Amino acid sequence: MRVFVTGAAGFIGTETTKELIANGHQVVGLARSEANVGTLEKLGAEVHRGSLQDHESLKRGARDSDGVIHLAFIHDFTKFAENGAIDKAAIEAMGDVLAGTNKPFIVTSGTGLIAPGVVITEDMRRDSSPHVPRASEQAGLAYASRGVRAMAIRLPQVHGADGKAGLITYLLELARQKGAAAYVGEGAERWAAAHRQDVARLYRLALEKGAVDGIYHAVGEEGVPMRQVIEVIGRALNVPVVSIKKEEAADYYGPLAMFAGLDMPASSALTQQRLGWTPTGANLIADIGQPGYFKV
Repeated sequence: MRVFVTGAAGFIGTETTKELIANGHQVVGLARSEANVGTLEKLGAEVHRGSLQDHESLKRGARDSDGVIHLAFIHDFTKFAENGAIDKAAIEAMGDVLAGTNKPFIVTSGTGLIAPGVVITEDMRRDSSPHVPRASEQAGLAYASRGVRAMAIRLPQVHGADGKAGLITYLLELARQKGAAAYVGEGAERWAAAHRQDVARLYRLALEKGAVDGIYHAVGEEGVPMRQVIEVIGRALNVPVVSIKKEEAADYYGPLAMFAGLDMPASSALTQQRLGWTPTGANLIADIGQPGYFKV
């Protein structure tokens, strides 16, 4: 299958590109920079120059493919609403040219901010909310009724080399800036996690046999206590680990305050059953706790 992949040169995208190529697919990767071009060429992918804001490029990539995996997103939480709008427009540009083709179209969402405090399952739908500016899931799945095999993969905190681990990477930088690694209250809130090799395999399985209007969870661990995560950050940076009150979260976390203190566990039981996917990668704490995982 010839697959157009946005974000193909990114943290999850490089692993997904390798997974697809290893299983006989041809990857056409979106590249917005020369660095992206070099990465994709080394992986053995075809280069397609463009960006999320170059809709004509996105349309050509989608039109000339047998399927699309949309991984790219501008991860700047100081401009979350603006970047959410860019993402939605990019999805619609690709979706419009896929309409009526029955081609697979996989967009990327998250397991958080759906119903904090309960274990999120694949059958729980995400409601539109001004507090969650990223609307990739709703935008992508809208094409299920327009002749597209539209699907969404929800990501937790994804880890596995390169010193990255989803939002945890931003928490590390905050701790570096503040001189202390902080959790809210007792730090008992849970965040789901997965190794990026498992995540890449899930994208490939969804592409090959995922169902129209399907939602899949790339979750290897249902919930890792935040205090354990912050303690790893403290050790990595050699800074104090402290508890702060919820009302102090906005000052410490800044744009990430919307996630502070939220209990965001998620299950992948239905995904495993429906796609035959079994996560086998290292657990979050064991992985990021390795000496040198974070480049400090």
